[in-house]
Amino acid sequence: MKIEHITLHRLRVPLTTPYRLSFGPIHAFDTVLVEARDEGGHTGLGEATYLTGYTDETIEASWALAQRLAADCAGKGTSAVRSQLEPHLKSAPFTATAFNTALEMLAADPLLAVDRPAEVPLLGLLHATDTADIERESAELFSQGFGTLKVKVGFDAGRDSAMVKRVQCVIDGRGRIRLDANQGYNRDDACRFAANLAPEGIELFEQPCAAGDWEAACAVARVATVPMMLDESIYGLDDIRRAAELKAARYIKVKLMKLGGLSRLATAIDTIRACGMEPVLGNGVACEIGCWMEACVARGRIHNAGEMNGFLKPSSRLLKNPLKFENGAIVLEPGYRPELDRDALARCTVDKHQFD
Repeated sequence: MKIEHITLHRLRVPLTTPYRLSFGPIHAFDTVLVEARDEGGHTGLGEATYLTGYTDETIEASWALAQRLAADCAGKGTSAVRSQLEPHLKSAPFTATAFNTALEMLAADPLLAVDRPAEVPLLGLLHATDTADIERESAELFSQGFGTLKVKVGFDAGRDSAMVKRVQCVIDGRGRIRLDANQGYNRDDACRFAANLAPEGIELFEQPCAAGDWEAACAVARVATVPMMLDESIYGLDDIRRAAELKAARYIKVKLMKLGGLSRLATAIDTIRACGMEPVLGNGVACEIGCWMEACVARGRIHNAGEMNGFLKPSSRLLKNPLKFENGAIVLEPGYRPELDRDALARCTVDKHQFD
């Protein structure tokens, strides 16, 4: 099938509450949305949301690359487009994924087909650090149906340890706690923090050190009192296998934007299990298109809380038919296909181009 035209949207999507990370708070998502239409009038959507410090891709360079790709690909058959994207899967995976997933949606990929209602449980994000605020915010999250809460660390190992103890005391077994350092610690601080954790209620501890520091990851895994998970270190199957060989983690987190497409994501999940580890899936820095696609892949494949909760963070939704969220879970309904809300999109648009 020939791609008749491609519309690119560069978006700045404001968040309701700043997303607190070890390398600074995020106030809005910087997103490139790919909208591809084929000669039969069908539309496919793909998304890439860029986070400096997580990926080497920047919004400025990626927007320029997306325009070059769209200009080259518009008017060509889908097979030719896929071939043109292939060289970019390693150097610019987020941008390549946005195009590839738009093609997969156009082709009605079976991974997106929902034949009966399905629920994909999500984790909730606990921002609070003081006891009173932890009590209030955790009660609200539990009332919304979340059974796993993510707590961000990676700022100061000593203060983080004290804060985690407060969280454990307040939660008191009512839910699971997932700790995420987002590469914020050096090796010594990470080892000290991980070795001193009381394991009660803690499901796992995620990515304490820099993505490329495999020696640090192994050192922390050796002393940690809780299971370790790698995220930023993982970009493909080789990284998954390396983590298994080094015994650097018990859990591996994967995200659609890093892996190039739906089928590649499913293969990565299978590889994690084949290597004796447990997969975690989901992107907390993504809009509704990416979160919907990850939820579709998660059905029947993931057995823990998903992290595809980015769509809950913006102050407004971008779809006419927003992704359904009930009782702490994404609800996937048969026949669902996302439809863009043009007015909401316009309010977040920084730039837009169509290529025929």
